[in-house]
Amino acid sequence: MSRIAYVNGRYVAMRDASVSVEDRGYQFADGVYEVCEVRGGRLIDWLRHGKRLQRSLGELRIVEPMPLNALGLVLHEVVRRNRVHYGIVYLQVTRGVARRDHAFPAPGTRPSVVVTARNANPEKNEKTALEGIKVVTFPENRWPRVDIKSTSLLPNVLAKQAAREQGAQEAWYVDSNGDVTEGSSSNAWIVTKDGRAVTRSAETGILPGITRAVLIEALAALQIKLEERPFTPQEATDAAEAFITAATMIVMPVVSIDGRAIGDGKPGPLARRLREQFHRFATFS
Repeated sequence: MSRIAYVNGRYVAMRDASVSVEDRGYQFADGVYEVCEVRGGRLIDWLRHGKRLQRSLGELRIVEPMPLNALGLVLHEVVRRNRVHYGIVYLQVTRGVARRDHAFPAPGTRPSVVVTARNANPEKNEKTALEGIKVVTFPENRWPRVDIKSTSLLPNVLAKQAAREQGAQEAWYVDSNGDVTEGSSSNAWIVTKDGRAVTRSAETGILPGITRAVLIEALAALQIKLEERPFTPQEATDAAEAFITAATMIVMPVVSIDGRAIGDGKPGPLARRLREQFHRFATFS
């Protein structure tokens, strides 16, 4: 079955899906996006993703293409048409199509909207979680507004590729103070030897992850202490365990950083527990 995409008001086969060469997303990365987990054919935490989308659009002064409830219907329809039971749905909104000029186009230019969805392999993801992933560190080189979920992701691409070339699955950015900010496509966490979960505050230098926010609620419900503060790569390698969070991976254990094993080099018990418990605290729609 051919995959189906939503492009500017139409549901079309992926092979026929296209946007203008003068779309500002193509020419300037002038847009934002969201990735939402699909589980059992339902969207996970769509309302939170939608609210973050609205914030990103507002920060870049891009007009909202439609109300959130209508956008949610589009996402559900793309998931249905692609028969996605377990996977992701991707949403991108750009400033629209206009003659190439760095300044904003004329008022009234319509934003471009693209939605796609695809299945993932749950067995493969669980196998990865049982083994854990490797992380390498990478100098922070992104623009300061990483709190906006912009499509301007070239530094993230380069960091992810650097990780792959070193046999790792993720890169953790390290800022000028020597502290970990976040991953190239995830939020970074460690667990201290006395059982406290530590992650950087969303107020400085990171994207406020949706999975991260749900996990913070889960930690509170499970009575696990949380510290929102910076930590160094050395503190991470000395920690009891580490993990990352993202919509595509939920809670994924980290077993080494820059080639140095964390703990006994195996996924830690808290990361495993949080992964198992996560969807108790997520919302389904």
